[in-house]
Amino acid sequence: HLKRAATLARALAAAGLEVTLASGGVEVPGLTARGFRTVQLPPPAAVDLRFKVLVDETGKPIDDAWKRRRCEALLTAWRAADPHALLIELFPFGRRQMRFELLPLLESACAAARRPVIISSVRDVLGGGQHNPARQDEMLALFERYFDHLLVHGDPGFITFDRTFRHAARIAERLHYTGYVVENAVSSGKHGHAGTDEVVVSAGGGAVGQRLLETAVHARALTGLAHRSWRLLAGINAGSAEYDSLVALAAKSGDGRIIVERARADFTQLLANCLISVSQAGYNTIMETLQAGARAVAVPWAGGAETEQTLRARLLAGRGLIELVEEGALSAQTLAAAIDRAAQRPRRLGPSIDLGGAQRSAALVAQWTSELAW
Repeated sequence: HLKRAATLARALAAAGLEVTLASGGVEVPGLTARGFRTVQLPPPAAVDLRFKVLVDETGKPIDDAWKRRRCEALLTAWRAADPHALLIELFPFGRRQMRFELLPLLESACAAARRPVIISSVRDVLGGGQHNPARQDEMLALFERYFDHLLVHGDPGFITFDRTFRHAARIAERLHYTGYVVENAVSSGKHGHAGTDEVVVSAGGGAVGQRLLETAVHARALTGLAHRSWRLLAGINAGSAEYDSLVALAAKSGDGRIIVERARADFTQLLANCLISVSQAGYNTIMETLQAGARAVAVPWAGGAETEQTLRARLLAGRGLIELVEEGALSAQTLAAAIDRAAQRPRRLGPSIDLGGAQRSAALVAQWTSELAW
């Protein structure tokens, strides 16, 4: 989520807007705040895959005092920016556990003498709550009360918002498809050859990808690419014990051909050069993979109540853009077979899905702010 928000912030800045990004999650090393200001709020963390119980920086459950501090920090950032536009990621279509700070922020914005344009920014597919009619009714009510526009960062030619939000037609005049938000890829011909002819296996942030990485180690010897170099990217959120265990497994079973690393800043370069990308089906990774034209295998994360990655991956597989292994069917054998199938595919010359979401979002926000009376 933060990566997509930072990509949007850079595009907004490039469009001539002054941008403040308030980040509510754990700080991400290597995030480039080029052209915009960042405000780091006190970060909570989830205790399990359902994301309902939050703890503070010390691991204690967040209490009312912590919520008051966080709410005031957000309101202080809001007052300091005095913005023409307020763009909120996901809410009211998610982030219900952060209502304690987002509702006061929205009330403050609506009551301001110079009311800004208020915009919700969401992915192509909603996660939890899409099958709960009461939850969806609440989303609609909050959107209609507070928001002027909805930016859906997806391509309606691929999937429309009503697939996961049943009231999409009610807000059609305020709903704007932007295309997918993804950083511009680099050209391998100009920027080196990192990842050339490798099998790159990545786990996004790494908090829930350990099983995929371990399975890839066991799958290598079963593929036609066992003689190639395999690069496993564990992600910044992988725990030290899990990371060390993966390093040991790769050393034991990798025949010297498996490299284990944390996330790399040149990930898009690896995708541009690799033989095969193996990953989960998170928004950022999948769109970067499509942009790079890489042959790909996706194993969508389906932990907790998550359905978002599975839906996106199934649609992509149905279009022949990726090979799919459902998480419940993941084994060394099924992963190896999918990798071999992907290896037989030709590389695509360009994306078949709209990936211009960052620039189109920035153009829309710039237009709306220019139309303000103040």
